[in-house]
Amino acid sequence: MTIKLVALDLDDTLLDSKLAVSPRACEAICKAIAQGVTVTIATGRMHRSALPYARQLGLDVPLITYNGALIKSSLSGETLLHQPIDQELARQALTLCREHGWYIQSYINDEIYVTELGKYTEVYRRISGVPAIAVGDRLYAAEERPNKLLAMSTEQGALEIRNTFHSIFGHKLNIVISKPTYVEITDPLANKGQALAFLAAKLGIDREEIMAVGDSGNDLDMVKYAGWGVAMGNATAAVKAAARLETLSNDADGVAEAIEKYVLS
Repeated sequence: MTIKLVALDLDDTLLDSKLAVSPRACEAICKAIAQGVTVTIATGRMHRSALPYARQLGLDVPLITYNGALIKSSLSGETLLHQPIDQELARQALTLCREHGWYIQSYINDEIYVTELGKYTEVYRRISGVPAIAVGDRLYAAEERPNKLLAMSTEQGALEIRNTFHSIFGHKLNIVISKPTYVEITDPLANKGQALAFLAAKLGIDREEIMAVGDSGNDLDMVKYAGWGVAMGNATAAVKAAARLETLSNDADGVAEAIEKYVLS
């Protein structure tokens, strides 16, 4: 069956280790669009952090951001879907992080809020291109519903945070590890799979006509949902096990390889 919609994760998928989109990937995406294929980004990043890549690729489409908590058009700015975390659950989650001394950042209105600036905020700024705003203990009040919470730690610490959140909140929150040291927390209805299904329905595209490419835990739902779920060569074992196909790594033009082989051929 012809692929009509391609959803691409950004970090460690479309982006190489230098956070760049390769010329080959740009060319493959442009050719797919010229053939009438809709290509979009599906990322855990904020909308404003994903937008420069969408503009670089000339994408005039709704972008799936915050792991599916926000679908917003790249050019018009129209919001198609917004699924932030329940305010009381956000307060409880933030309080838990405070009690354990875990680093946490909150995303509200496309801004990043933290208690204070430090090594984690600087690392994240270099990756996302977005500086954090320090608000002290006001962070824990959760005065508005956040699109996402992100905890950062060591690899072992991230596992501890995820497991603790699972034991306390169960299915009340969606909790996934993206990068090995990142724990991403969203509303239970906010994941890339459900967001991709929502967007496909809007576009009148069947799941068998969708290719989704990803590498980590927050990509698992969309890789499972898409008829053509593709795991990067550098993907986790869980993503590879769930995928229909596997491509090369992000530093070996895996996205370009997948589009050329399954969309353009």
